[in-house]
Amino acid sequence: MKFYLRLVPLLIVMGAVLIQSCTNEPPTDLTKESIIPKPVSVTATGKGFLLKSPTILVDESLKDNLGSYLATELNRITGITPNIESTTETSKAGNIYLVVTDGDAELGAEGYELSISEDSVTITANKPAGVFYGIQTLLQVVPLKSDKSGNYSIATGTIRDYPTWGWRGSMLDVARHFFSVDDVKRYIDMLSYYKINILHLHLTDDQGWRIEIKSWPNVAIHGGTTQVDGGKGGYYTQEQYKELVAYAAARYITIVPEIDMPSHINAALASYGELNNPETKFPKDGNYAGPVETKGIGEGKDKPTDLYAGREVGWSTLSLSKPTTMKFVNDVIRELSAITPGAYIHIGGDEAHVTKKEDYIEFINRFSEIVKANGKQMIGWEEISQANIDGNAIAQHWASEDHAKEAAAKGAKIIMSPSKRVYLDMKYDSLSRIGYNWAAYIEVDDAYNWDPSTRVSGINKEQILGVEAPLWGETLKNMDDVMYLLFPRLPGVAEIGWSPAAGRSWDEYKVRLGNHGPRMKAWGIDYYRSKKVQWSE
Repeated sequence: MKFYLRLVPLLIVMGAVLIQSCTNEPPTDLTKESIIPKPVSVTATGKGFLLKSPTILVDESLKDNLGSYLATELNRITGITPNIESTTETSKAGNIYLVVTDGDAELGAEGYELSISEDSVTITANKPAGVFYGIQTLLQVVPLKSDKSGNYSIATGTIRDYPTWGWRGSMLDVARHFFSVDDVKRYIDMLSYYKINILHLHLTDDQGWRIEIKSWPNVAIHGGTTQVDGGKGGYYTQEQYKELVAYAAARYITIVPEIDMPSHINAALASYGELNNPETKFPKDGNYAGPVETKGIGEGKDKPTDLYAGREVGWSTLSLSKPTTMKFVNDVIRELSAITPGAYIHIGGDEAHVTKKEDYIEFINRFSEIVKANGKQMIGWEEISQANIDGNAIAQHWASEDHAKEAAAKGAKIIMSPSKRVYLDMKYDSLSRIGYNWAAYIEVDDAYNWDPSTRVSGINKEQILGVEAPLWGETLKNMDDVMYLLFPRLPGVAEIGWSPAAGRSWDEYKVRLGNHGPRMKAWGIDYYRSKKVQWSE
């Protein structure tokens, strides 16, 4: 696996990190470290491992480049660059070992054991993904500053850890506002640090189409030219998308692409008149972005709609009666499936307010068949429960418990994304500088204090895949906005997905979260300083 190493803000340590004159006492109690997500078990042995140069990093599986990744991150924190070897004949004090050995059933495919002694550090896992997650934990226990002797000491002990939920995701809406390849890579870095393994990309909406479709090029060339409140928009070429997929995969994150249909589709209707549905009524907010002479839907049989830069939802729709509609859908899903190695295609399916119910059901049934024919599994927002879905479908719960229960009753697995808890585009409070509050004000404790397995009465744990935190983009204009709404809520969502519910409590978690403040600051994140957390300086 090729690793795309970049100079990103992740774990970039500011000048203070390299100051050698600080007075920190070396840590010796591993149970006191502020690890997020909280590990399954931590035992301390009361000593310290001294990280110093020269350090040998023994990576038994060099093809995964995990040693290179760890060496780069350790250098950013400490200035020490370990020498990487695939094997070593003699043990030496100060060595770090990365070991993949398929012999610990409890750890599963993503778990790991991190063993720290006075002489060495060893991360052991059944699969490379587990080693990668063990690396994230190790990076969190490496001090940001040296001790008074100028050394970096790590508390000794053993951490055994594995996730509660297999689906630990976040969604980034790049349709309402476009974000560059580098921006998305930075987002991926933030997710990987907290052991999140799914990035759901909302690629299309009324305001913009963000992925190149070679058989229908205008959807990106024309449909990708605007965004909410105006601006130039943009889109990813298929090569850029594949670059993002590879970058995410190197961090054990699966990208799930979403083409939102049959509503939220105006960017396509504006690009090809033969897709236009004359029964749809354009919003009256006047937020058009197209030429005056094409204003309005229905002014001609095959007349394209205007591009749209407003914030209304649910007013656009595909038409079953148009002979080109299903050809378009087939082509889009076919091309997207070919460049997406992950198992899933998300077809949206939400807020289809002007789509006739019988047409909506037919659309979802056909989408499911097309996705399956392309070797993928269909995901849709919870409204797809109205169609003839079964165990081949996944429904994403966001608002209606009835829809979620109906989907589960039909055999579909459920992703928990309750808008009142994990819609990270919601404001923290009435003073938040950006965001919405239609679902709720979501303070940091609100985003943390819930359990996916008990969220919807009647849906049991076996029917749930996991948790995902969407970040919708209407109010986001740049990455500073993204990071402000993500942090500090994202780490809590990550902990919900990873750590056992029985071991979680807000009072204990908020202390660990507060101690991550300096790390967020070192990344250049202007995070929301919730008054419910005592932030370490």
